[in-house]
Amino acid sequence: MAKRRKAARVRRPSRSVMLQAEPRTCAAGVCDPRRTQGLKAPAPLGTFLLVNLQGPGVFLGAAISKQGGTNDLTFVILDIDGVNVTNISYAAARNLGLLTQNPFGLVLLQSALVKTLTVGFPTPLRFERSLRLSVKVSEPTVVQILANVIHGSA
Repeated sequence: MAKRRKAARVRRPSRSVMLQAEPRTCAAGVCDPRRTQGLKAPAPLGTFLLVNLQGPGVFLGAAISKQGGTNDLTFVILDIDGVNVTNISYAAARNLGLLTQNPFGLVLLQSALVKTLTVGFPTPLRFERSLRLSVKVSEPTVVQILANVIHGSA
């Protein structure tokens, strides 16, 4: 006579395990994209920190708009993890011909009243500790500077 085997009891995962999130698989390593904005109005002579992000994270792009000024000697400075990535004035961007999309990642857009410097590279830049976007105003009569940084979590 054959012995009957007890069927192995299948254990269901506990409810707490079932409620845990699956591993994140965000496209190109960018999760939770968002915009952080900084404003300086008016913008007298000096250096001003507009956006200060703590890592880890991913930098996707930025647009820094300047209204007013006399000679475009306002510098846009991007530092990632304490290392300088970009430090260029609006005048230098114009003089270097950075007026259309290019592999360097900097483009100057101009209208009658506002000049916007965009920063964006072909691939996202990861930061572990910090991302700091600041401006150094070296010209009079700058009415305002508005910065928008698009970033995500890594």
